[in-house]
Order: sequence, then structure tokens, then C-alpha cells
Amino acid sequence: MRTTVAIVNSPGQDFTFEEVDLEEPRADEVLVRIVATGLCHTDVTMRTMLPAEMFPNVFGHEGAGVVEAVGPDVAGIEVGDHVVLSFRSCRACEKCTSGQVGYCDSNMVMNYMGMRLDGSTTYTRDGAPVFGSFFGQSSFSRHAIAYADNCVVVDRDLDLALAAPYGCGFQTGAGTVLNVLQPSPDDSLVVFGAGAVGLAAIAAAQAEGVGTIVAVDLAPGRLEAAARYGAVGVDPGALGEQSVVERVKELTGGGATYAIDTTAVPAVVKQAQQALGTRGTLVALGLGPEEYQLDAIDLLQSGKRVMGSIEGDSDPQEMVPRLLAMRAEGRFDVDHLIATYPFERINDAVADLHDGKVVKAVLTW
Repeated sequence: MRTTVAIVNSPGQDFTFEEVDLEEPRADEVLVRIVATGLCHTDVTMRTMLPAEMFPNVFGHEGAGVVEAVGPDVAGIEVGDHVVLSFRSCRACEKCTSGQVGYCDSNMVMNYMGMRLDGSTTYTRDGAPVFGSFFGQSSFSRHAIAYADNCVVVDRDLDLALAAPYGCGFQTGAGTVLNVLQPSPDDSLVVFGAGAVGLAAIAAAQAEGVGTIVAVDLAPGRLEAAARYGAVGVDPGALGEQSVVERVKELTGGGATYAIDTTAVPAVVKQAQQALGTRGTLVALGLGPEEYQLDAIDLLQSGKRVMGSIEGDSDPQEMVPRLLAMRAEGRFDVDHLIATYPFERINDAVADLHDGKVVKAVLTW
């Protein structure tokens, strides 16, 4: 079939709209008519990180839509189902069967290489391959091929524009708190970077009753959003002679129990480590440089731990419904973080996200 995609034709270029050919779903595949897709920093960053030979490419990995066709080997999904799309996993390797689906042995090829496991692409243009299958979906498209393992069936009454970010951004931030850190009311949490992932983490921390929550960001609007969840805002540009680390330690009684970095800025990651208390834990979530510089003396003398997490150690088949249930109960109020854009304004959405004008942009057809 023919469908319209927001395509990147070479590294660093803007998104442009073109018609391409999309294969009919194979036996294990699901055809989804995309209604809305969240715009994530990963979509923007990968435009510049991938080599030229992996273009043209269709990104998008927070899709939500309606199932239009299902391959004969697919179970549990029917035509007409509303689904939130997330990352792929094989569900068969040791990591998957132990519950750590984000660390699947096939994670890289299933989510980032732009093709199926057999090397074929779901999209073609004038008979030539177009890289796609990004997170097993490439949902910057009117139609996408997905799979049973990354399709989460949701209530048909749910606004899909509000549900789309649960497939990655909201899941990653909240999952880091709920699955990885599991803080108690006696703990403190500082989040560096109050974008969609950081604010989802802060919202989850509020739901868990964490006693002290601190948000560090340069954008006043994002600090105001964090304050809605009971977080104390810290603007590094407004501290004068006091350092960010000193201010966080002041607010947390000597250092935070836990820290999350979503910025991937090396200097900020180092600050996040230094802002921890003794035996504190930092989870680095941002996608950016290959190397960070940590404070080795501080790390060794204080018994601190620095770690990463994929998707907040979440299984989307469990975490997406869990977070949507928390939302329905009023314990995960993130709807106000979302700003919708018609898909044709995708480049405006990218610019607004970069400028801090919006927290979470969601593109709608």
C-alpha cells in the first residue's frame, strides 16, 4: 500500500513528507493506522547520529493508533483494537524471560538498525529500500508495521494523543522511579532536566510519596510544571555564587538519596553525581556523548552508584497499563504536559521542543 511518511533523507536534515510503499503485514506483523505519535529527543538525535548509509530513514517510536490488519501468527490483537506502540523485544532470550525485556539480546537489531531481522525493510521508495522499523514501528507515518510484543492494547475511549507518550518517554521516567529506584517517603530525589522524561519521573515520585523532590532546569515553565508535583525548582542560572550541587544538598539535607539525569550533558551528569548523599544512586537516562567525566574521589569515598536504564527497566505490556491506571486514579497527572501539533508541523514541533516552549509535543494526523 501507499502511505505518507515524515522522512529524513540524509543525516541532519529536516523531516519532509513523501509517499512511500509499505509492505502488507507478514504473518507475525500488525498494520496500524497511526493517529498520534509523540516526538522524543531520540527521534531528533538519531537524525545526526546514524551514518549516511542508513538514510533515507523514517523515525518515530511513540505511536498510537488503530489496528487495520493482523498477520495469522499474531495472538491477542484484533482489527479495530486501539494500541500504544513501544519498543520491541524477542520475548525468548534469557533476559526477556527473566523480565528484563529492555535488555533483550536482539535489542539493537530490532529497534535501531532500520530493518526486519531478515534484513528487509517495511518501506520502499521507487523500488529502493527506505530504512524504518525504528523501535519496531517507525510511527512518523500514516501507517506503520508493528508486532505483538510492542503493541499494547488500550481502552478505545482513551484519547490516543494523550496515550502516545506512554510508549517511551513517560514510561522511561516513571519506570526509573517505580522499577529501578523504588524510593520510600523518607528518601529524596533530584531530577536534572525537567522535560517529559524528567517530569514523568517526578510525577511518579509524587505518587510514591517521596518526601523531598528537587527539579533542576533552566526553563522557568518546566520548573513551574515540576512544582505542580510538589518539587522544589532549582534554576542554575539564578543561583548567584551558590553552586547547583550546594543548593541540592541544602534542600536534601546533605545530598539526595537518588538522582536522575535526562540531559546527557557531561558537566550536568557530574553535578548529579556530586549532589548525591552517601551511597546514593544516579541513573543516567539521556542520549548524548559517548563519555562522561565523573568525580572519582567523590564516587569512591561516598560509595555512590552511577548506572543507566533502558526504558526505566519497563515491560511495556505491564508498565503502560499500570501508568494509565494510575492516570485514571488521578495519581499520574501528565496530560497537561502535552501540546499537540498537526503532523505537517513536525519541524515546528522540533524547534519548539529544542527552545523549551513545550514539554511534550505530540503529532496528530
